[in-house]
Amino acid sequence: MSKISMESREDIDLDLSRYLLMIKRQRLPAISIFITTVALSFFATTLLKPSYEAEGKLLFKLPSFQVLGANLLPSSGGETGDLKPLVSSQNPINTEMEVISSPAVLQNTINQLKLKNQTGEPIEVEDLAASLTLKIVGGTDVLKISYASRDPKETAAVVNTVMKQYLENDILTNRAEAEKTYKFMALQLPTTQAAVNRAEVALRKFKQQNNIVDLPEETKSAVGIISNLENEINTVQAQLEDLNAQSNMLRQKIALNSQKAIAVSSLSNSPAVQGILAQLQDIERQLANERSRYFDDNPIIVSLEAKKANLNNLLKTQIAQTTGSSTPVPERLLQIGELRQKLIQDFLQAEVQHIGLSKRLASLYASRSAYQRRVKGIPMLVQNQRDLEQKVEVAQSTYETILKKVQELQVAQNKNTANARIISLAKVPEKPAGGKKPLVLALGVMFGLFLSTGFIFLIEMQDTSLKTLQETKDIFGYTLLGILPLLSKKSLFRQNADSITPEIAAKDAPQSLTSEMYRVTQANLRLLSSDKVIKSIVVTSSISKEGKSTVAANLATVISQLGRKVLLIDADLRVPTQHHFWQISNSPGLSEVLVAQAEYSDSIFRVMDNLDVLPAGVRPPNPLALLDSKRMAALIEEFSSAYDFVIIDTPPLLVGADALTVSQMTDGILLVARPGVIDYNNAHTAKEMLKRSNYNVLGLLVNGIIEKNEPNNYFYSPEEYYSASKTVTKKDRIKA
Repeated sequence: MSKISMESREDIDLDLSRYLLMIKRQRLPAISIFITTVALSFFATTLLKPSYEAEGKLLFKLPSFQVLGANLLPSSGGETGDLKPLVSSQNPINTEMEVISSPAVLQNTINQLKLKNQTGEPIEVEDLAASLTLKIVGGTDVLKISYASRDPKETAAVVNTVMKQYLENDILTNRAEAEKTYKFMALQLPTTQAAVNRAEVALRKFKQQNNIVDLPEETKSAVGIISNLENEINTVQAQLEDLNAQSNMLRQKIALNSQKAIAVSSLSNSPAVQGILAQLQDIERQLANERSRYFDDNPIIVSLEAKKANLNNLLKTQIAQTTGSSTPVPERLLQIGELRQKLIQDFLQAEVQHIGLSKRLASLYASRSAYQRRVKGIPMLVQNQRDLEQKVEVAQSTYETILKKVQELQVAQNKNTANARIISLAKVPEKPAGGKKPLVLALGVMFGLFLSTGFIFLIEMQDTSLKTLQETKDIFGYTLLGILPLLSKKSLFRQNADSITPEIAAKDAPQSLTSEMYRVTQANLRLLSSDKVIKSIVVTSSISKEGKSTVAANLATVISQLGRKVLLIDADLRVPTQHHFWQISNSPGLSEVLVAQAEYSDSIFRVMDNLDVLPAGVRPPNPLALLDSKRMAALIEEFSSAYDFVIIDTPPLLVGADALTVSQMTDGILLVARPGVIDYNNAHTAKEMLKRSNYNVLGLLVNGIIEKNEPNNYFYSPEEYYSASKTVTKKDRIKA
């Protein structure tokens, strides 16, 4: 992430530097265009006639009523405050601004003031609107209205009239809206009152039908009653269980069910039954005595048997009458003891209590069910009651709102106040306004900047040449072996303006900055490879006029000054140059040696200690055929053995294939590029040509760097150093 950010920052810095350099290169014509444009705009301001401007201010306040169609809500806060917008994101004063600039208000102003244009005709509404300015004072409810005109009295009159027309229009509009709304609302009152009555009647009938007094209190009471009933039910159930246990125990002791127990208890307590039983017992005793004395057919025994039968019949009849049924009762149960009778009475009492508790339990269950049903239905009753109450409240609220609004509208129909008031009337201006002069000047400056910038970009787009060292390095991508400044013919040394710059600075001015730059280049050449010594190189360029022959001559000079034996070969058989530099004869030369018309020993010229030059010779009809020969390869090999360093000056790459052909016979190519001469297209073509067959390019030498095109002064420190050295030497000579 940080790496990407750093690269982006570097790209931004490079682009900014590039634009600044463009401005620096074209600054003189750009400044001229800018100054001319600003001067013309300044001259135009002198032709403008004076303009006057007056302004007034309106303060907006909240209206006492708000008409929102059929939905009228009472306003709050009295008659002062901020206007409330219908759209929450919109300032309501913007709406009032549209009303102020409406055709109706402006036309009334024109008619009242009889405003006319320069031809004497009434001005159009659009013309008045164009000269009228409406602006909200920031952070307030104040609107500033200003008008510009050449007539100072007219400016104040227009502003004041517009404000008054707006206020009158606002009052009339509010009255009309209030009257119209009042008529509508008055018709709604009976309807809303009837709706209130219907809602109240429906609520009352609902309460009567469902026996409702207070449902929350009824719910609370019902819950308590159900809880009490639950407790009673539990108590009765416990009592029933106890009675069941007692009844079961008594039933086991008396061995009778409840019906027989009742019957036995009734018979044992019946005097008639007991009397008959006593008579039967007496007859039985008599029969027993008489049978001991008489036979069964004895009249006494027969009489007693008859009495016994009559008493048994009478007993059955009495038992049936006493028990109420014809069910026979065993004789053993007709007379029981007091203990058993007491048990039967306890049993019967327990049964009676059981029946009573059972009925009471059933009643408790019924009561609980009734209350539970009521409680279960209460939520629905509450919901229905709430709905009816809400309808009543809504109807009452609507009725009260409409009634109140009707009363307000009755007052509003006669209201004479607007939604705004004038807090500052426009005064007749005494001095003309700044008018359009600053604007014209500002536009002139902006237009001047635009034209000058456009001119710079137009010129730079048409000029496709490489202009800086960085551009040259980027487009070729080879190792930078050296850089050379662009020096005029008048100043090789800045401290001596009368000296003449020779073509071979390393020979004629060995202490110059240019000579030192060549020495740096030869040092870089020696450091290129540690395992193989470079002994022969081809010096070429992409196109002509890049100084490749001058570089070859100076480079040969600085190497020879180090005590190394150097041979400089002019292999540019098309346009030879070296013989002019060294002021030697061009023939015999390389072309004669290649065709065996001369020996190379007779063609080489000694121009300096350790430096020999082989000129090009007579131009052959086909230079490439001579250079691409075994003879040329043998010569280079022989020269490499005889000399410490061989430098071959060849034609530019885009002129012919001479340089590429010869480079295959040497250790590599030194490519010379000159900013301001070579353009992007030629540079791309030369680079593609070198990459196509992987030619060994040792590096790049940038010649003729133009200091004004560079973001950095690459030669400031060396020049300062050499200037100081010259000064010190001069002082030493004076002392001597």
